Amino acid sequence: MRAYDVVKPLFFQLPAETAHRLVHQGLAIAQGTPIESVLSRRYQIADPRLSVDTMGLSFPNPVGVAAGFDKNAEAPGPLAALGFGHVEIGGVTAERQSGNPRPRLFRLREDRALINRMGFNNHGADEIGDRLSRLALPDVPIGVNIGKSKTTPLADAPDDYEYTYERVADAGDYFVVNVSSPNTPGLRDLQQRGPLVDILSRLKDAGASPLLVKLSPNLTEEATDDALSVVEDLDLDGVIAVNTSTDRPASLRSDNRVEEGGLSGAPIEHAATERVRYVANNVDVPVIGVGGVSSAEGAYRKIKAGASVVQLYTALVYEGPSLAQEINEGLLELLERDGFDSIEDAIGVDA
Repeated sequence: MRAYDVVKPLFFQLPAETAHRLVHQGLAIAQGTPIESVLSRRYQIADPRLSVDTMGLSFPNPVGVAAGFDKNAEAPGPLAALGFGHVEIGGVTAERQSGNPRPRLFRLREDRALINRMGFNNHGADEIGDRLSRLALPDVPIGVNIGKSKTTPLADAPDDYEYTYERVADAGDYFVVNVSSPNTPGLRDLQQRGPLVDILSRLKDAGASPLLVKLSPNLTEEATDDALSVVEDLDLDGVIAVNTSTDRPASLRSDNRVEEGGLSGAPIEHAATERVRYVANNVDVPVIGVGGVSSAEGAYRKIKAGASVVQLYTALVYEGPSLAQEINEGLLELLERDGFDSIEDAIGVDA
């Protein structure tokens, strides 16, 4: 039995956000200490078959931490030491924000899912940018997910995104425009072509590169095509598919299914993989696949559907700190089974 299987019932007695904060504080304490080396020896899988070169970056393996877990860039080193091949921090906003009222994070245990309506709670671009500049960052790509401040009018969104980018520009290895979170009023209106062009053009002019956009799984096919045409027209570097979902599948069993917010985890896995496939088939840029990844098989499905790398968050709650290691070990077995020499050989084979 894994150590996490012993302590998980204790964590699950706590409110979801309280448990997350305790875990995150433990990782933050390890940031920049010899504990990182101990974790690295225990959890990292060093195998060149897992490496992926994309967007001008080198990922030691294809399994990353999605935005939302380390909002304030307090623990990128320990997360990399746990075996993750990249870490995306944020969402970061220009203004410091407390987010929505608690409770705002809910476990759906029977469904192996979460619903969150956090509302971009974070320390703000000035503090996070300063922290990033002081940290000894790990040797994996660090992405910065940028969102709009809640009080900023939609018409001023380009200024807001640019301000945040300028504060984190020196430390980020790639930058993600988040216009798809369901928890900031009006934010998803920015996925429409006009506002999206305005924001992305401003960031490109400011020097943001590699620059990606994160899409909602709830976009219609027509709206998705519109967003992908912007990606092509502006020559963006990639797409993240997908954010959390406002849909509530009929299969949900947990009483918490009635909570408002974005659904993540196992119930959206298949739909997210299909959205990865759709994006990969309709735009010629790298895709980062997110949504329900909890196993080597699930990560492999997204990679074969067209994802260059994948990200996860919710599965950490249910599987614990050895998850990246287990997925990477499983990916190596799947590559051997299918006769691939590397992960890169498997990207898009089922697209």
